Amino acid sequence: MQTYKLTAEPRVDLGKKAAKNLRATGKIPVVLNGGEPFELPFKGTLQPGEKIVEIENGRGIITTDLTVTNEAVRKLIYTPDIFAIELEYNGGKKMAVLREIQFHPVKDNILHLDLLEVTDSKPVIMSVPVKLEGHAEGVKAGGKLTMSMKKLKVRAIYTQIPERLVINVDHLGLGKTLQVGELHFDGLELVTPKEAVVCAVQLTRAARGAAAAAAAAAK
Repeated sequence: MQTYKLTAEPRVDLGKKAAKNLRATGKIPVVLNGGEPFELPFKGTLQPGEKIVEIENGRGIITTDLTVTNEAVRKLIYTPDIFAIELEYNGGKKMAVLREIQFHPVKDNILHLDLLEVTDSKPVIMSVPVKLEGHAEGVKAGGKLTMSMKKLKVRAIYTQIPERLVINVDHLGLGKTLQVGELHFDGLELVTPKEAVVCAVQLTRAARGAAAAAAAAAK
C-alpha cells in the first residue's frame, strides 16, 4: 500500500456541540482506536486527547480523540485507493488505516472518521479494490464480463496488503462465475464469504442466438 501522511491535533473539548463547532471551521472529529491492551489500573501518563476505555477482564486500551482538516483528508477519502496512514500528533507518529467514515445523510459532507492503529505484528482486516485482467474465454465467445464485487475483505499484516487484488479471468467461460472461494493470494486471508461472486461472463442475446443456431445445425 501507499503511505498517506496526515497531521492531526488532539481534541479535548468533546460532545455534540463541540463537534458541530469544529465542522463549522472546516475540521473533522477523528477517533484513533487500537493499540495494545493493558492491565488496569493504568500506570502511565496520558497525552492530550487520550482516554482509557475498559474492554474486558480488567484490561483496557487507549483511544485518542483528534481533529483533522477537510483539506488534509480529501485525497484520502475521495479515491478508490487504500492507504497506510502515517499519523502525526502530540509530537509523535503512529501507523493507522481508515476504518469508517460517517457522512451527513443529506449534505454528504464528512462528519466523523474512525482510524485503527496498526503494527507490523498484528493482522488487520481491510477492504481491497479488485482489478480484473486478461480476456475471458466467454467474452471471446460473445459473452459480457460483469463485476459483482469491486472490493474484497482480507486479513493480513498491513505491510503485506496490496493496493489491488489482481484477478486473471482468461479461463472464465461463457455463462460461468468466479467465486471468492476459488481465489488465493499469498500472505492474505480472504474473509469475504467464499460463495460470493466476484465476476461472471453473462450470456448476451447474440451469444444465445449463436448457441441456438449451433445446436440446430448439429441436429
